[in-house]
Amino acid sequence: MSEMRSLLRVCSDRPVDLADIDPRSTPGLPNKKVTGADTKLWARGEVDRIGDELATQQEMLFAQATVDPRLGRSVLLVLQAMDCGGKDGAVKRVAGAMNPLGLHIKAFGPPTEEERRHDFLWRIRKALPPVGYVGVFNRSHYEDVLVVRVNELVPEDVWRPRYQEINDFERQLVDAGTTVLKVMLHISRDEQRERLTARLDDPTKHWKFNPDDLDSRARWDDYQAAYAEALTRCDSDQAPWYVIPADRKWYRDWALAHLVRETFADLKLNYPEPDYDLAAQRRRLEADG
Repeated sequence: MSEMRSLLRVCSDRPVDLADIDPRSTPGLPNKKVTGADTKLWARGEVDRIGDELATQQEMLFAQATVDPRLGRSVLLVLQAMDCGGKDGAVKRVAGAMNPLGLHIKAFGPPTEEERRHDFLWRIRKALPPVGYVGVFNRSHYEDVLVVRVNELVPEDVWRPRYQEINDFERQLVDAGTTVLKVMLHISRDEQRERLTARLDDPTKHWKFNPDDLDSRARWDDYQAAYAEALTRCDSDQAPWYVIPADRKWYRDWALAHLVRETFADLKLNYPEPDYDLAAQRRRLEADG
């Protein structure tokens, strides 16, 4: 396993305790002053540089699937976080480096009436990325063992079996050719307060403020416990969980870019070889004048 994934992977051989992970820490960052403006500029430059690599990798993923869909693969990035955890910003900075024509981004809110009439994975299956695409879930099927659990929307004997259902579902995805990368953006309660306050102070951000976020904030400890169990119960070598300390936005983006790049590297992608005589086609074009 590469360095960043080794540093950020949860240890599911024992119960995960998010209190053991400092949201302001910067695992894997080279020896630099992590509080200086120069470091922020450096990290942002690195995200841009890695973004160029991600764009190339995504194009190769798409090209391979276009030439031979039977051999094509897809990638699914699952992002989870507490409110104000930075999911939108991470999508913009990291996934935004890739060609939007090859992205399949879905943000999951409360289920609709139609979605409630189906199994909790029904709407998830509908949103999976096609072969050759990079999918990004902003929230996901894990809401059904997080918000559903904390707010007691269904009885425990309904939500508790979902851990195994999720594991089975993700194993099926991997077996079918989807690489699954699951990331929790871990912020502190103090940082969440600052970000919520900033939304109230900035008229251009009022639309992002949701009074329900304060209700969720009041149950912070319950959410931390729910996240910890989900991370513990649903981590696997096929669909691993990673936790990125996310109080520092520039580190969040830097770390996520590395995780996505390392995930692509495992696929060993290349541009497909042409199935036609390249020289002959060049001669035809030259003869055309």
